[in-house]
Amino acid sequence: MFPQITDILNYLFGTHLSLPIQSYGFFVALSFLIGAYTIQLELKRKEKQGKLKVITKKALVGAPASIMELIVVGLSGFVVGYKLGGIVLEYTLFADNPQNYIFSSHGNLIGAFILAAVLVVWRYYSKKKEQLPEPKWEETDIHPYQLTGNILIISAVSGLLGAKIFHNLENINELISDPMGSIFSFMGLTFYGGLIVGTLSVLWYARRNNISIIELLDASTPGIMISYGIGRMGCMTAGDGCWGVANLNPKPEWLAWLPDWMWSFNFPHNVIGEGMPIDPCTGKFCTILEHPVYPTSFYDFILCTIFFIILWSIRKKINIPGMLFSIMLIIMGTQRFLMEKIRVNNKYHFIGIETTQAEMISILIIILGIIGCIFFYKRAKKYHQKDLL
Repeated sequence: MFPQITDILNYLFGTHLSLPIQSYGFFVALSFLIGAYTIQLELKRKEKQGKLKVITKKALVGAPASIMELIVVGLSGFVVGYKLGGIVLEYTLFADNPQNYIFSSHGNLIGAFILAAVLVVWRYYSKKKEQLPEPKWEETDIHPYQLTGNILIISAVSGLLGAKIFHNLENINELISDPMGSIFSFMGLTFYGGLIVGTLSVLWYARRNNISIIELLDASTPGIMISYGIGRMGCMTAGDGCWGVANLNPKPEWLAWLPDWMWSFNFPHNVIGEGMPIDPCTGKFCTILEHPVYPTSFYDFILCTIFFIILWSIRKKINIPGMLFSIMLIIMGTQRFLMEKIRVNNKYHFIGIETTQAEMISILIIILGIIGCIFFYKRAKKYHQKDLL
């Protein structure tokens, strides 16, 4: 596997680079950026169609920097400077495990105070430069697509938080045995947790800014699908444990043209240290699974890419608001439910049925998608009949 993104580059090009960029984190970040880009394109298109309106906001212009504003800026600079200073002075420790370093107590107080002071002084004088004798309120027009950056940040932070919460609930024994490690580890994220919490947070933000929630959901649909797929490639390249059950079956003849690893894979050098030791091997990631398993993360990536292409190609042909998002729920729920049959996951017993958390959520999402299709179709038909009258 490729724990760091430079491991992929070294493998492909024969280089010897070593940068502390974890492949899992890289693909997660890439998934958010590409998803945000598709959302921005869709928001622009919907505004041109008249489905989204320009937002008018009032802003106070010419006021000096407030004490609270300077405190927030100073605290932000302190935290960032503390970590950046530590990274510079303890680069070897940081490079060994960036995620653990960021969430640890390591840092540098001098860097913290310097950056905090610089940001406070900068904010104070930049506001003073624009200060007016009498501050005034001015109305500004904001296009919905201009809020994509805010949507990205809100979805990223809340999505990662939700993914971590759902993972810990699904693996409660790990949480009890190692609370700090389970909470602050960057590994161990449940997609549905991220989707649910991230979506609710973005909808709250949309409501506050008078953006049509239904249109925003439709605009986000292709982006959600491709983001999920790209994120799964992070799981695949890192070998974070999101793989399938053991697959000792011979590869079917009709799949003979595929590389063997696409059928069953041992995940050598996986980041969670699962399996037996690799000999010879030096470094942190020196284990390989004893039995090959289904590379389910790779299957997710392929399926989500196909579904993204389908959703992207039909998005202009579906004129019923909410319908595209409902279709995605059905597709995503079905895909995840079927994938659970060959994935490693904790089992629960619910009304006499053995199931997983993801299977239960998948069924709920499929039902919501079906209800959504029926509801939005009847809603559009009702409005169409009113227009005819």
